[in-house]
Amino acid sequence: MTASAQPAGSVLPSPKRRSQGIALRRGLTLLGMSVLIPGSAQLAVGKRNVGRIALRVWLTLLALVVVALLLLIPFRTQVIGLYANPITLTVLRWLVLALGVGWVLLVLDAWLIANPGSMSTIGKLVSGGVALALMVTGGSVSWAVSGLFAAQSKLVSNIFTGGGSAEVENGRLNILLMGGDAGADRQGLRPDSMTVASIDADTGRTVLFSLPRNLQHAPFPADHPLHAKYPNGYFCHVEDLADACLLNGVYTLAEQNKKLFPGVKYPGAETTAAVVGETLGLKINYWAMIDLKGFQQLIDAVGGIRLDIGKKVPIGSLHGPKGVYGWIQPGKNVKLDGFHALWFARSREYSTDYERMIRQKCVMNAMLKQLNPTTVLTKFQDIAAAGEQIVATNLPSDQIGTALDLAMKGKAVPMASVSFTPPLIVPMDPDFAKIRTVVADKIADSEALDAHPESTASPSGSASPKAKKTSTQTDDLDSVCKVSA
Repeated sequence: MTASAQPAGSVLPSPKRRSQGIALRRGLTLLGMSVLIPGSAQLAVGKRNVGRIALRVWLTLLALVVVALLLLIPFRTQVIGLYANPITLTVLRWLVLALGVGWVLLVLDAWLIANPGSMSTIGKLVSGGVALALMVTGGSVSWAVSGLFAAQSKLVSNIFTGGGSAEVENGRLNILLMGGDAGADRQGLRPDSMTVASIDADTGRTVLFSLPRNLQHAPFPADHPLHAKYPNGYFCHVEDLADACLLNGVYTLAEQNKKLFPGVKYPGAETTAAVVGETLGLKINYWAMIDLKGFQQLIDAVGGIRLDIGKKVPIGSLHGPKGVYGWIQPGKNVKLDGFHALWFARSREYSTDYERMIRQKCVMNAMLKQLNPTTVLTKFQDIAAAGEQIVATNLPSDQIGTALDLAMKGKAVPMASVSFTPPLIVPMDPDFAKIRTVVADKIADSEALDAHPESTASPSGSASPKAKKTSTQTDDLDSVCKVSA
């Protein structure tokens, strides 16, 4: 038997069939090359102009991604700030769509240059099906990513309108967080909660200062347009002071006197920030207000929060049509969705405003500790939709990177808080000098923890005498409301 002889009974495929098999393998190879390295299929068959252009675009994109990742290490805040810009996001939106269309055309071209006419019927179906699946997948991914950039651009444009000050004072950034309540039983939007996060600009260590909504005689800065009308603070000479001229009414007061604030887009929020800053003796860099609907959607968007709850909290109102119709039960590591987190933070029945302030800060602490970049990326569309319920913030988009950087640092250290409630102060007749002294002392205590971290605990792990003294008026939120990691 010669080398070319075949075993008895074997039949060689016909030349046509072998040719069709080769054509199919060649077609699938070219499609695979287009997926891995766009333009390489065209280069392989001699379409050099198209192949070179596509390959250069692909390599340029890879280089830009690598450079961005490398710059993200030493210049993280600047890179994030550049990215979180409506112009950048709009360019990325259309660029992704253009690249998606180009990639789809390259895959289609790779299939065509494989000459599907030379394939068998099955080969045509297989190669055509693979090409179609690749084009649909690539187009869908491109469309989805473009939509993500569009949502980000809209969010940044609508919410981060700017106007705040990035200037650090005494090494700190102070951000006023307001929870707005525009319910049917309220006249206009009023902040239902007011908390200032005073953040060390280097370490991210944070102290929360909460003021009660029923604080009276709240002072206006000397240069504020409403100071002349209320030189001794916001106070009304009326018989019933239960809901008159309180701190949370400053917002409505300014909105009703917009003519005093020419060119100011949000006089209510700006005035509230000015009054709160004057009350605490702090410069407020930024403010943000979230209405209750937005708060509920935001919690749902991030998948809920988990808390250790010490006592049951009622759902509903004794004065509402349903009354108290449910309870949030105490327990360890309780998961709250948006609806229950909202009631946990807002519920007034069988408790005081001051207890409610603590609950609100517990929720804020949980969001800070449990929100992570993976959640933001995977659920961004939902978060963006919830974010559109935010009434406003004067944080500019170019400072988003700085804010995120501080938030990530703040997650690694305990967060302290001060609630200006009885017996610390009397909201009807507050001692503002005492308030400012407490603020200054608590900030100094917080900064001392970074300067001398060993002073926060004894060798046995228990709190030192100094730490115990600090906690007499400053709540460690992890002890008030344990938050899951």
